[in-house]
Amino acid sequence: MTILITGGTGTLGGHLVPLLREAGQKVRVLTRASRPDADGVAYVTGDVSTGAGLEDAVAGAETVVHCAGSAKGDEQKAENLVRAASGAGVRHLVYISVVGADRVPVVSGLDRAMFGYFAAKLAAERVVAGSGIPWTTLRATQFHDWIVTTMGMMAKLPVMTTWGGVRFQPVDAGDVAERLAELALGEPAGLVPDIAGPRVYAMEDLARDYLRAAGRRRLVVPVRTPGKAAAAYRAGANLAPDRAVGRRTWEDFLAEQERLGRIG
Repeated sequence: MTILITGGTGTLGGHLVPLLREAGQKVRVLTRASRPDADGVAYVTGDVSTGAGLEDAVAGAETVVHCAGSAKGDEQKAENLVRAASGAGVRHLVYISVVGADRVPVVSGLDRAMFGYFAAKLAAERVVAGSGIPWTTLRATQFHDWIVTTMGMMAKLPVMTTWGGVRFQPVDAGDVAERLAELALGEPAGLVPDIAGPRVYAMEDLARDYLRAAGRRRLVVPVRTPGKAAAAYRAGANLAPDRAVGRRTWEDFLAEQERLGRIG
């Protein structure tokens, strides 16, 4: 089976591509910049944002796994991909979304600025579900990598202001990739159960963990963010405690990043 992966060079795709290769599949990765084939993976040039090159990219692919996402524009990306996939006769479209996409209301300018990612993901989910292509959508909580990146940005200031009352349930990208590979190799299943990390943490605790690993001293100050989206976050809309199926903990991930010199 030929499987096309968008976002195959990103955090999640970097775990997913080798898993599908090990499963004996022909893997094709969509990239915006041309690059030579390597390690049994074919790289094709195209852009889900504009639709350029997508018809050639999906030609002959039975399954498409859509991992290319961003804080905005996901609906248009999904529409461009669906248009090309429909014309190519793709038999299974797999999409990775976020836990809380249907529970975090984005209704104001402040909501869009801080939590627009959720609205973008929900819009893309609806495009996939209405595409006419048999589909599967998996929602995941925030990746460990995203937590580290966010904390690193916040730690650039003398005072780290976190979102007061907000908790996270970070999941390992490798765990999500394993589940996504299973879904890509299986039959279309619609919206499947969420995948979340093994523990829930207050945002300020994650900040302090990061600072210890980075060897930095910062005052951590939780600040209550206004808006309906922030209120939903505080209520746990981004959590899935009954789906704590991810195996790798935040502590293990952070310790590895510290050993590799990626924190600081």
